[in-house]
Amino acid sequence: MSIVTVQLGQCGNQIGHEVFHTLCSDIRGTHGLCSRKENQSYQDACKERFFWEEESGVPVARAVLVDMEPKVISQTLSMAARSGCWKYNNQSHFCQKQGSGNNWANGYSVHGPRHKESIMNLVQKEAEKCDRLGGFVTIMSVAGGTGSGLGAFVTQCLRDAFPASFILNHVIWPYGTGEVIVQNYNCVLTLSRLYRSADALLVHENDVVHKICAQLMNIKHISFRDVNQVIAHQLGSVFQPTHTAEGGPNYSRNPLGDLMETLVPHPEFKMLGLRNIPHIPESSLPYSTFSWPGLIKHLRQMLIANAQMEEGIDWQVRPPPAGSSSRSTRKPLHFNASVANLVILRGKDVHSVDLGSFQDPSLYPSWLNPQDALNAWRTPRAFNKYEKSASLVSNSQFLLKPLDSAVGKAWNMFASKAYIHQYTKFGIEEEDFLDSFTTLEQVISSYTSL
Repeated sequence: MSIVTVQLGQCGNQIGHEVFHTLCSDIRGTHGLCSRKENQSYQDACKERFFWEEESGVPVARAVLVDMEPKVISQTLSMAARSGCWKYNNQSHFCQKQGSGNNWANGYSVHGPRHKESIMNLVQKEAEKCDRLGGFVTIMSVAGGTGSGLGAFVTQCLRDAFPASFILNHVIWPYGTGEVIVQNYNCVLTLSRLYRSADALLVHENDVVHKICAQLMNIKHISFRDVNQVIAHQLGSVFQPTHTAEGGPNYSRNPLGDLMETLVPHPEFKMLGLRNIPHIPESSLPYSTFSWPGLIKHLRQMLIANAQMEEGIDWQVRPPPAGSSSRSTRKPLHFNASVANLVILRGKDVHSVDLGSFQDPSLYPSWLNPQDALNAWRTPRAFNKYEKSASLVSNSQFLLKPLDSAVGKAWNMFASKAYIHQYTKFGIEEEDFLDSFTTLEQVISSYTSL
């Protein structure tokens, strides 16, 4: 099945480009470390998922690019075309001359309804090119105006137009220090809307990715492109083809469906976090060796201690003893409880890896069977130059702290009516804010009670 990507705003378009570039360089690489037959079926599955081919044989990304100003889209289109190994469809983008000025209401209430028909026509055309449509991935920031406001509107339109398709929102959480003065308002309004329309939200935090660039990749002067490449690598590590437990020898045909089935057991819990190891500079690869027991041990501790990278993990954090009756009152400090986990293993000897430590009942609430809460996908095909790599997509309490902080800051601003007029002039009323706060307070409460 194929996935149509909708890239929204500056952030969504720049990350989307890096994602397709990563996928393409991975399938063109000779570092598969597996049989030729395995490599061929991996390449075919990836192409069906993310690209269609022109008569010339050049892969064309299954993507729609949307922004309210032309600069980023024209850069993105020309960078892809210059790469020589893939391109975007020149007919699949929509831009205007004037941005949303970081105003969520402008993107949601003005640009959205005004341009709905044009944008949805592009999406429909892209969807019709798929033999079988598996669903949509939207890529957007939650802080600005176009990505977040227009993104929330487009997600609702996707849900209305394709009620049976899966929708995954990939959202970028802003730097804690702040990029935009009203970013907490924008976060609250966006997330509450997405929670109603999407099947799941996969969240990357800018602060975390920045730390990976600095501490693990040893990049001295970190650019947005460096950050976006790490995000693209992590997304590729999830969406490139794998064998699911039930899929037998063939690669999974329905990646979004499989993802939702394994990770979203209840509509109240839709927040997904992503961790991927190892992350090291390319120059260090020849001198590095990794063992599966070592990678799995690190990945499990990253999960329970809510560490986002393998450096600086708190090894003191332990899950509560199994069977402790009053879970919520006896829960150890900083322990990160999960609703569901998906471990994805790529590379040498994957089928011998023991994941029993992820089936520990103390990692999950008592209403879940640990056997059902953990799933594993594997492929002997190595990913992006790493002989062995492991990813963990986790539906857990990982976002509680930043979410609680954003809602708290937004509420304090709202209580003093700060900047509200910037929203009401575009038709977003105080009622809309209160509805959004209520929705997210419920999400926070559900995850806290795990």
